[in-house]
Amino acid sequence: MTDDIRELDAFLDSAFDAQERLTSGDLQRRALAADLPAGALTRIDALPEGEYAQDEAAEALRAVG
Repeated sequence: MTDDIRELDAFLDSAFDAQERLTSGDLQRRALAADLPAGALTRIDALPEGEYAQDEAAEALRAVG
């Protein structure tokens, strides 16, 4: 597992804390607030619009990378 994926997984763990689903916009805003590195932000910005459960978001982020 690459450092980018580990960092994104850690971000998703914190972003989805007590949340069942988040939109791609929610994830983008939380990523900016978390001050993620540019590479991680680029992946999150590339997510298709929609709502995601944590496992769906992780899978989609791996696919856009």
